Amino acid sequence: MASLDNIIVGSHVWVEDPVLAWVDGEVFKINGNEVHAHTTNGKTVVANMSKVFPKDTEAPPAGVDDMTKLSYLHEPGVLQNLATRYELNEIYTYTGSILIAVNPFQRLPHLYDTHMMQQYKGADFGELSPHVFAVADVAYRAMINEGKRNSILVSGESGAGKTETTKMLMRYLAYLGGRSGIEGRTVEQQVLESNPVLEAFGNAKTVRNNNSSRFGKFVEIQFDKNGRISGAAIRTYLLERSRVCQINDPERNYHCFYLLCAAPHEEIEKYKLGNPQSFHYLNQSKCFKLDGVDDAQEYLATRRAMDIVGISEQEQEAIFRVVAAILHIGNIDFAKGPEIDSSVIKDEKSRFHLDMAAELLMCDVNGLENALIKRVMVTPEEVITKTLDPASAIVSRDGLAKTIYSRLFDWLVEKINVSIGQDPTSKSLIGVLDIYGFESFKCNSFEQLCINFTNEKLQQHFNQHVFKMEQEEYTKEEINWSYIEFVDNQDVLDLIEKKPGGIIALLDEACMFPRSTHETFAQKLYQTFKNNKRFIKPKLSRTNFTICHYAGEVTYQADYFIDKNKDYVVAEHQDLLNASKCPFVSGLFPPPPEETSKSSKFSSIGSCFKLQLQSLMETLNSTQPHYIRCVKPNNILRPSIFENFNVIQQLRCGGVLEAIRISCAGYPTRRTFYEFLLRFSLLAPEVLEGNYDDKAACQKILDKIGLKGYQLGKSKVFLRAGQMAELDARRAESIWRGRLACKLLRKQTKASICIQAQWRCHRDYSYHKRLQNATLTYQCAWRQRLARKELRKLRMAAKETGALKEAKDKLEKRVEELTWRLQLEKRLRTDLEETKAQEIAKLQDMLHEMQLQVEEAKSTVIKEREAARKAIEAALPIIKENPVLVQDTEKIDSLNAEIENLKALLLIEKQATDSANKAFAEAQIRNTELVQKVEDSETRADQFQDTVQRLEERVSNLESENQVLRQQAVAISPTSRASCSKTTIFQRSTENENILNGESKLALDLSPGAPNSRELQNDDKPQKSLNEKQQENQDLLIECISNDLGFSGGRPIAACVIYRCLLHWRSFEVERTTIFDRIIQTIGSVIEAQDNIDVLSYWLSNSSTLLLLLQRTLKASGAASLTPQRHRTSALFGRMSQGIRASPQSAGLFSFSGRMMGGLGDLRQVEAKYPALLFKQQLTAFLEKIYGMIRDNLKKEAPRTSRASLIRGSRSQANAMAQQALIAPWQSIVKSLTNYLKILRANHVPPFLVRKVFTQIFSFINVQLFNSLLLRRECCSFSNGEYLKAGLTELEHWCYDATEEYAGKAWGELKHIRQAVGFLVIHQKPKKTLKEITNDLCPVLSIQQLYRISTMYWDDKYGTHSVSSEVISSMRVMMTEDSNSVVGSSFLLDDDSSIPFSVDDISKSMTEIEVADVDPPPLIRQNSGFVFLLQKKE
Repeated sequence: MASLDNIIVGSHVWVEDPVLAWVDGEVFKINGNEVHAHTTNGKTVVANMSKVFPKDTEAPPAGVDDMTKLSYLHEPGVLQNLATRYELNEIYTYTGSILIAVNPFQRLPHLYDTHMMQQYKGADFGELSPHVFAVADVAYRAMINEGKRNSILVSGESGAGKTETTKMLMRYLAYLGGRSGIEGRTVEQQVLESNPVLEAFGNAKTVRNNNSSRFGKFVEIQFDKNGRISGAAIRTYLLERSRVCQINDPERNYHCFYLLCAAPHEEIEKYKLGNPQSFHYLNQSKCFKLDGVDDAQEYLATRRAMDIVGISEQEQEAIFRVVAAILHIGNIDFAKGPEIDSSVIKDEKSRFHLDMAAELLMCDVNGLENALIKRVMVTPEEVITKTLDPASAIVSRDGLAKTIYSRLFDWLVEKINVSIGQDPTSKSLIGVLDIYGFESFKCNSFEQLCINFTNEKLQQHFNQHVFKMEQEEYTKEEINWSYIEFVDNQDVLDLIEKKPGGIIALLDEACMFPRSTHETFAQKLYQTFKNNKRFIKPKLSRTNFTICHYAGEVTYQADYFIDKNKDYVVAEHQDLLNASKCPFVSGLFPPPPEETSKSSKFSSIGSCFKLQLQSLMETLNSTQPHYIRCVKPNNILRPSIFENFNVIQQLRCGGVLEAIRISCAGYPTRRTFYEFLLRFSLLAPEVLEGNYDDKAACQKILDKIGLKGYQLGKSKVFLRAGQMAELDARRAESIWRGRLACKLLRKQTKASICIQAQWRCHRDYSYHKRLQNATLTYQCAWRQRLARKELRKLRMAAKETGALKEAKDKLEKRVEELTWRLQLEKRLRTDLEETKAQEIAKLQDMLHEMQLQVEEAKSTVIKEREAARKAIEAALPIIKENPVLVQDTEKIDSLNAEIENLKALLLIEKQATDSANKAFAEAQIRNTELVQKVEDSETRADQFQDTVQRLEERVSNLESENQVLRQQAVAISPTSRASCSKTTIFQRSTENENILNGESKLALDLSPGAPNSRELQNDDKPQKSLNEKQQENQDLLIECISNDLGFSGGRPIAACVIYRCLLHWRSFEVERTTIFDRIIQTIGSVIEAQDNIDVLSYWLSNSSTLLLLLQRTLKASGAASLTPQRHRTSALFGRMSQGIRASPQSAGLFSFSGRMMGGLGDLRQVEAKYPALLFKQQLTAFLEKIYGMIRDNLKKEAPRTSRASLIRGSRSQANAMAQQALIAPWQSIVKSLTNYLKILRANHVPPFLVRKVFTQIFSFINVQLFNSLLLRRECCSFSNGEYLKAGLTELEHWCYDATEEYAGKAWGELKHIRQAVGFLVIHQKPKKTLKEITNDLCPVLSIQQLYRISTMYWDDKYGTHSVSSEVISSMRVMMTEDSNSVVGSSFLLDDDSSIPFSVDDISKSMTEIEVADVDPPPLIRQNSGFVFLLQKKE
């Protein structure tokens, strides 16, 4: 309520409106108690001051998530806040600890998926946006931590979404404490599967809802001591039994009657049913069909649901036989009998229905008739049989129908509970109450009185809880609250239930008198309660009465109160149905206990109702309550429609406004010191300049204003009702005076600026003129100086001109002389070349002539030889007789000489040929060498191919190895895995008793001495005994690696020593050994529950190095037989390796050559047995575990919320101190990151793993910060965007300093929060289009995420607005389209906690490691069993 002091001209207020309930406007005139205002819908209204409420003009445009944060906690403020949030699809709002849920009438899958459950799991109440999951989480945590039973009360009118809310509650509780149920179905699923059955038999159409629950349902979810769901039970209360016999138009009876009438034809024939209009219990209303509902399909669905919950086929048939019998009973009519006050069956039609009812119930038809029209009265003297008149017979008929239906419904509930399964030993439970809300119709009968009586009881419980919460808040803040009055409704409860004078008691009394009528009952009420302020008698009615409930006045019609209240089970009915031949029917009516049957106590619906309600309240009082109020925004059940009058009525009926009245009785307005100073510091600016803390500053502001009645808590200012309006009025006056002062200041400033501009113009012009004159003078002097300097240079040059001329002449003469000589030389050279050319030509001519002559001589010699040959042949007979001529002899001599010349030429030619042959031979040799090289290259190519084949074999070995060992190595924890392996080895060793401790060893001496021949013979096969020396060596190795051995040249000593020892001992090749288990157990004991990042980093480095060595050494047994080609190419190598292995002196040399190369050809491949392969898998699991521990420890340092909490108390954010406070938490985070990086680098963790760690950490930061923006409105502000921007800058600098080698792509993981922060701090958001936002500003964000940020954004620094309404509408349309096409889309990000690498990734990323140069630790250096560790590489 406002006052004259709070409402002034210019104030923004709320006034009543006949269409919109409340409308805002601005006051332009105040006349006494009348307020004149211009409303925003263009009207001018005049309202009484008591009906006017102030409006908060600085309320956030998207509303507040907790209405206790409203500056004005009144009816129009609450309504406006709900409407604003509903328009943005924010359907949940808190009012303190109460959750208000507005039915959206559309699918919002992103609100209920697993991502959302993960966010609310373990979160403090109020930390995230309002949600039904938050209420369920608070109840579950209270149950687990405090051991209390909890209950969640879901209320609201029909269609408000109570059932859906209950489903979401059970889904979340199943998520927290889920357990598999029968046949793989969870308890939550079994409870939900029972809903169709309960709805068919307990729901009906009412005026406001087509599927209204006409009973209360309390679902008890039971938990064991570990917080796991162990069972559930459904308790039903207050079934509306009178609906079976009486319904109002346009309502319907229970669904099951209509479903049975739409059953398959054979069943209708069997039960002799027909159209629903032919049955009296159904045709009292003209509504028989529901829009969009097919009763035939619903009947089949109900039968299927019965199958699911465990109702057998025979039981289902019996159930529907009973339902059909009830319909037939309703059609039995009566007429007056021959005797006075007697009745008989009216006609054949009624007789038919009587026969059918008896047939279906399997009872005697005459017995049924007598039970309906006769009563047996037992007196001490005799037994009297009395007949009933037709009216009493009808009452008896309806009573039988109501009793049968009530027993049937109770049987169904019990059957469902048996199907679900209960835990009788459970001491922890969470109950979810789903019960009908307050009802006020045009015609209100006995059912509405019972329902509203229930809501009055629940409202009293609610008021007590709210008052208790108020007390706790005041106690927490150390506020004096003892004088605050409690708003109670006990007087209404006394009016209804008090004995002996309450309404229910008077109704029972009227029912016990046969001649009572509804008029006499009403007159009794008028006389009894004529002075009761809660009871009103209408003027124009003789049977109506009005009760003033907490939610408003309700007028009841008492016409059928007496008939509807009668409930006692007639003895004749009990005996008849107990004797039924149908076991199901007789089971519904078991014989009553002996003491009950002898007594004749009166029973009524009202009394039973009161007892059930009392039981329910006892259950609720034994639990810690939590409240959810469901609201139906409109009656047409359509989305995006918010009807103010409808919502206001529901808020009243749901007790929300009553809770507000309780809050208003104390201190309804509460503001933190920071928020109070932010809003009202301008009322006392001098306070901010002083060195006061926030509380003292608030105290001085309030003292200066002179406000009385307020209180200051530990962290908040508590204001009484109306004081916030008074402060705002003072603030408005201050702002108005400030505006006038600013206006005057602007005028004075403008004039001052003009004067200052003229003066500066004159001053600057004068200075310019002086500067110009000085510049000219300086330029003249400078040019004069330059001219004098140039003159001196010219004079000096003139003196030097003569000497230069002489030198020039000499040089010219010298050049001419040299030029002449050069020309002469050219001419001489030309003549010489011409002479040489002529001589060469002459020589060539002579040579040609000589060649011609030689050829002529040769031809002449040939001719002469031919002639001589012929002459000799001719002169052969007379050769002795003819003398030799001198000339022939001379010719012969000449010919011989020529022959000798030719021989000489031939010799020369032979020599040339020999040299050519020699060159050819050399060429052939070179060619042979080239061919050999080609063959060698082909051989190498074959070797390379063989290497590739071996690599392929190794891959196949690894695959087979993973298939064999992955389940044992990953599914079992590393420590338990080692113990399991040890147990397995022990069991296997029992099969062969001569194996000691399950260990096998090679028969070679560990010392470098010479072996005997027996050892050489047995060297190839590992022996099956373990001597004491080797046991001591293993113990020493385990003791050694338990300590921090450090690093040698960046290589972890422990990993290298372990590898060399295992390789030297040939442990990889034995079938049974315990050394691997001992190493695993040692590592596990060191890192178990270890928070020391230094130790974890040390073992991460060692395990990764050792795993790399194993990855490049081990191969699965039998892999060599996969490829036959490998045997042929490496047979010689195999024989050589066997020969080398036969020598123990060279065992250390062969075990490790001193160098590990990247290729497999230079590395010994060991055929590993099962223990070695298992050890490798265990080591892989340990590597992943250590990595996860380091990552999780670092996650603890990461920010989990994007709220700038550290700068909330700063009032001077422009100074350097505020800026330092802004980045201080981020500097702490960066310091932690730097420290972790330093430790990882000091322990030589591979950069590949370091990059993976920080990439996942930055991804975690991105998820946490971004999700907190979407779930917490206080984080989605401009100042918080600046806070995050400063933090992101610090993280970016860290990534740059860490370099890409260690930071990798970590900065890219922050893309979501970076773009969201960019949107928060950008200016002029209303001018941005949707395309600019989605394509330029935030291309990574989804439309759901953009919509969420846009609607939750608020500028707490400059007061600017978010994006335009057109952009919001476009986003909503796109979201609607997405929700129709995509199922389960979530706007939240999911944190990936998987291991982001494999063993192959580590092997590829790490470089070659030389382990032979690593010096062994001192503990084993002097031991003779470890001499092989001292052998260096050659």
